[in-house]
Amino acid sequence: MSNTLIYAHRGANREAAENTRTAFERALAYPIDGMETDVQLSRDEIAVLWHDRDLKKLGLPGKRIDDYDYLQLQEMDFAAHFSGAQPDGVMSLQEFVTTYRARCGLLLEIKNRRWEDVARHQIKVRQTLALAEESGEGVLISSFDQDSLVYAHGIAPNFPLVLNLEPEHTVNDARRALDDHPFLHGLCVEISTLDVDMVELLRSRHKAIAVYTCDSDAEIARALMLEVDILISDVPQKALQMRDE
Repeated sequence: MSNTLIYAHRGANREAAENTRTAFERALAYPIDGMETDVQLSRDEIAVLWHDRDLKKLGLPGKRIDDYDYLQLQEMDFAAHFSGAQPDGVMSLQEFVTTYRARCGLLLEIKNRRWEDVARHQIKVRQTLALAEESGEGVLISSFDQDSLVYAHGIAPNFPLVLNLEPEHTVNDARRALDDHPFLHGLCVEISTLDVDMVELLRSRHKAIAVYTCDSDAEIARALMLEVDILISDVPQKALQMRDE
């Protein structure tokens, strides 16, 4: 059996609306090792779970999470775009961590947007770090924004931070990131960029390697063959079956 850990991407998002309570509970119906989710900030500075740049899925094109206060977001139906789903208000990061930290590993991706003030970026980082540190082992923080991770490292030098790489990033970009930020716990790379060279680089630096988003049989098989540490999937049940065969 592979030592690769299987993480559900935003919960069981093929079975329920992503980043909702139902999606997380559905994911935990399988013997998954962890769950990945996305952290954004409401207008009144409450960390909540949402991936997209806007609220188009909720029938609010052009509107964003940070256009609304937390209580307003709670009154919206964040499962409305998923056929047959029961209404489900936004989930706060605090509720997510409190509910699931003892049940599986957690990967908290901080979504810092270019239109936001740096001060809001930092509030988001501090809130996420505070909840993650309180939870003990089994929680990782990631971001595509290097500045956010540098700021987080300054606050909590020993906390495991993971840099996410875009699909266009190569092994040279990965090497540069590790050279510039040796404090990183590891990298999370897109499955199309995962190859022997990328894995060898991470292993040579004694860094963890996670990969997103592995859904097809070929993608899952490649990640398992290369023995990544964390495999993030929209179909965690398939990844579990292939890992444990």
